[in-house]
Amino acid sequence: MSGRAVFALVFLPFALGHYLSSLIRTVNATLAPQLMAALALSPVQLGLLTSAFLLAFALAQLPVGMALDRWGPARVQPPMLLLAALGALAFSGGRDFAQLLAARALIGLGLGGCFMSAVKAVSTWVAPARLPSVQGYLIAAGGLGAASATLPVRLALHYTDWRGLFLGLAAAAAALALLIRLVAPAAPPASSSSAAAARPAGLAVLREVLGHPAFREVAQLVLVPHMVFFGIQGLWIGRWLSDVAGYSEAAVAYLLYLGMAALIFGAIAVGMLTEWAGRRGVAPVSVAAAGVALFIAVQLGFVCNWAPSYQLLSVLFTLVGTVTGIEYAIVAQSLPAALTGRGATCLNLLIFLGAFAVQAGFGLVVGCWRPDFLRHYPAQAYQVAFAVLVLLQLRGLLLFARRRWGAGAQSGKIDHQSGSPATSPPIAR
Repeated sequence: MSGRAVFALVFLPFALGHYLSSLIRTVNATLAPQLMAALALSPVQLGLLTSAFLLAFALAQLPVGMALDRWGPARVQPPMLLLAALGALAFSGGRDFAQLLAARALIGLGLGGCFMSAVKAVSTWVAPARLPSVQGYLIAAGGLGAASATLPVRLALHYTDWRGLFLGLAAAAAALALLIRLVAPAAPPASSSSAAAARPAGLAVLREVLGHPAFREVAQLVLVPHMVFFGIQGLWIGRWLSDVAGYSEAAVAYLLYLGMAALIFGAIAVGMLTEWAGRRGVAPVSVAAAGVALFIAVQLGFVCNWAPSYQLLSVLFTLVGTVTGIEYAIVAQSLPAALTGRGATCLNLLIFLGAFAVQAGFGLVVGCWRPDFLRHYPAQAYQVAFAVLVLLQLRGLLLFARRRWGAGAQSGKIDHQSGSPATSPPIAR
């Protein structure tokens, strides 16, 4: 297909799916005060309610990934969007915590294929050299969805309540299912069911993908920061701005909106920077390592309660955190074409299981402290929770640095002993 056809028939419909998924995933950060007031939720319950989306999303990854490799995104995505529409409809009518929890999980299950379908579609129809930029635009579409979940949602609440909002989201999911069914092209012959039928399924999928060296390297470095980014950005940044920084709901919504705008810019910038570095011989995983180091440095600002610029910290967390999305491009470039759907599957499975644990666990840590009479939790609670996250992420970065420095030292020793220049071809492993 021509470039315009790929944009109109492939990128745009599936990017809209990722947009909607990101909007619903992060909307509770804006709706948290209304939900807590309506249902008298504790931080633990709020964390569980919001993270139910992530857990169901994660559980959908393996079956959806196998379905994508067998039938293609054009056939898999529409019925899943209809399932998400049903979940949003149920959420709008939920009357207690249990009903909302089940409905939120159903939404996550239905939206579990949105990003994977988009990755599979662009990996099928876009040249590998262009994947970092195109996937950067795809992540930016998700950032636009997350941005829509902040200030625009707060403005919409002037005309409706959270129940009416979810009715609208249900209608949007159903309409998008119809759009993809009508315009998206079928998978090419290489992705047909006959080719997929011979591929492993179930746990064998995990073993096949996890056994790939490139997948293991990028997962060890970027996976935990990606979990932290999704788990915290989708809920707790907003609560931190309210509880620790003391901002009003309107100010929190505005700062979350700025953060999501930064996500859009960051996602595009990371893709362009990765391509620029690649043309100069810098591997994408090295770009990821530098970004992870900077992301951890931003989180240290939360640990130290860097009061001079709470606003800057909240925006930097989202801006710098977009570097974690680079692992999708690395995996798509490194794995065989027949495994791209399954690679995204395994990555999403691990990311969203971890994001569920981060989002729920963060609430458990914060809940160990007593709130004040306005139900605001102290800064110390958030400092401890962020310190735990920093320690979890440091291990992968240190292991990456040790591997690279060790490999460099070993290569230099071999070159010195052999008398060959440092630019000689590397020894096969």
